[in-house]
Amino acid sequence: MDDINTLRRILGESRVIAVVGLSADWYRPSYFAAKYMQEHGYRVIPVNPKYREILGEKCYGRLREIPGKVDIVDVFRKTQDVPPIAAEAIAIGAKVLWQQLGVRNEAAAAEARAAGLDAVMDRCVKIEHARLFGGLNWVGVNTRVISAKRPRWLAY
Repeated sequence: MDDINTLRRILGESRVIAVVGLSADWYRPSYFAAKYMQEHGYRVIPVNPKYREILGEKCYGRLREIPGKVDIVDVFRKTQDVPPIAAEAIAIGAKVLWQQLGVRNEAAAAEARAAGLDAVMDRCVKIEHARLFGGLNWVGVNTRVISAKRPRWLAY
């Protein structure tokens, strides 16, 4: 499920995001999203065999090489590339398989859910964080979140 409460729970409880396909080029959407999440208290672990380091973090060739736990596996790859990434996310004990905007592999999401992971498709972690925690509504953006409750801010 990727309803508002689920997205809020995922982003509120998670601290470590492995970004598969993260680019070191500042103008790429993956870099922009990862930098935003870093600046908002998340540890971003780059996963891209082309680089040694991105955003001050050691870059890994694949998910299985990452020492320590990963909460969210954020996929910036083509839809057809997601199944083996989902299998690795399950193998390393990640909590969430998150497919970025434009990425929607139903089979990989079903496999992740069957293994107990949350699965989010066709959404951006940066946009969802800004919508749910970042105060976008204060600058006139329609966040499509209607509530009489004050937002629960993350404790950074």
